[in-house]
Amino acid sequence: MNRFLQQVFFDNTVADYLWALGIILVVLIINKFLSRYLAKLACKLVNRQWKTFDEYKFIDLIIHPLSTFLVVTISIIALYRLRFPVALNITIYKYTLQQIFLSLATIVQIASLTWLILRFVDFIASLLERRADLTPTQSDNQLILFFRDFLKVIIGLIGLMMILHFAFSFNISNLVTGLSIVGAAIALALRESLENLIASFIIFFDKPFTTGDLVKVQSVTGNVEKIGLRSTRLRTGDKSYVTVPNKQMVDSILDNVSKRSQIRGEIILNMNLQTPPQKIEELITTIKSYLAKIEQVQTANVLFTDIRVQAFIVQVEFFTPPIEWSLFTSIRQQLNIFILQTMERLEIKLAAEGKDFALLP
Repeated sequence: MNRFLQQVFFDNTVADYLWALGIILVVLIINKFLSRYLAKLACKLVNRQWKTFDEYKFIDLIIHPLSTFLVVTISIIALYRLRFPVALNITIYKYTLQQIFLSLATIVQIASLTWLILRFVDFIASLLERRADLTPTQSDNQLILFFRDFLKVIIGLIGLMMILHFAFSFNISNLVTGLSIVGAAIALALRESLENLIASFIIFFDKPFTTGDLVKVQSVTGNVEKIGLRSTRLRTGDKSYVTVPNKQMVDSILDNVSKRSQIRGEIILNMNLQTPPQKIEELITTIKSYLAKIEQVQTANVLFTDIRVQAFIVQVEFFTPPIEWSLFTSIRQQLNIFILQTMERLEIKLAAEGKDFALLP
């Protein structure tokens, strides 16, 4: 038996093959339990800082990348016991087969480690989000999401540089120097993208708006659903999903409707010149009484503002607190219908020209 174990095949003894194969098989068998044990050990460390720690979610996030990293790392260590067969060490494009296999193993190892760290970042971000949900504003939530995405990009770049260094033997210092020169040229080509990235930092620290706010920028009005590194996503009134570059959100005149102390509505009535003054006065009194009964209307003005060649002008103006836009438009609609019904009852006609029912947003 000992003689068989000492036989050499492809520059390695049978005993060496069995040792390497045995270690890999043991790791594959106990990997599930080992990775779960290490995940629970990490749970105890994290649980000291967060009392509302979700152990099952944490394990579910990191178990697969941790398992992959353990199998790859221990397999590489086990295979180091073996000599690469000289007969198989052929050269392909100036690289030996041994170097190619080692590079592939290194890539998988670093990629699984990067995957594990990214999952850990996701979990920490979810814990911070849960804390931020307890605050009345959404600014904390969007700041957490922003830095989560930003940190994941940095970790991804570090992982890529580690792969270039350890798998392909690139000199990182020379690479960084070269990238700084190339980066200047790329920065000019990607100027708009960099401007959008800088604008995203301005949005998060200056906070002209937060997630959930109703904003109007240029010709687009909608609720902010997400603020990213390059753009902001808005959900418009017709449920369209509009992407606006962050540079435009910063450089353009932006109206944050949600931050208004009041919302103003205005209706301009152009009435026929044949309308008697008594009926105009009765119309004004009736509209005032109607507005006074609406709970959401804080102040209202109904005035006979002008006499023109084409029409008599009555201005209806009302203010509400910053309520939901759908509720405000509903109040406006009911007011419009009431005015039409009242004018029909009083037999007041609109002027032939200059009809105008307008809401100033």
